[in-house]
Amino acid sequence: MYQDETIDNTIYKVVVNHEEQYSIWSVDRENPLGWKDAGKSGLKHECLEYVREVWTDMRPLSLRKKMQDSAR
Repeated sequence: MYQDETIDNTIYKVVVNHEEQYSIWSVDRENPLGWKDAGKSGLKHECLEYVREVWTDMRPLSLRKKMQDSAR
């Protein structure tokens, strides 16, 4: 039986950095420097759906803070 090579059964985890930017990373790899686990893991489409739900403002945290401070 031929297995489709395009099927991705890799388990990923969602990671987040200090600027509250999100990415996915294979669970068997160490997090990139400056990134920490966001608490979600699963298949790629599950992790990407989670990122779409939680990352609603794409601006880096530092920019959001700066814009908020200048609006006062």
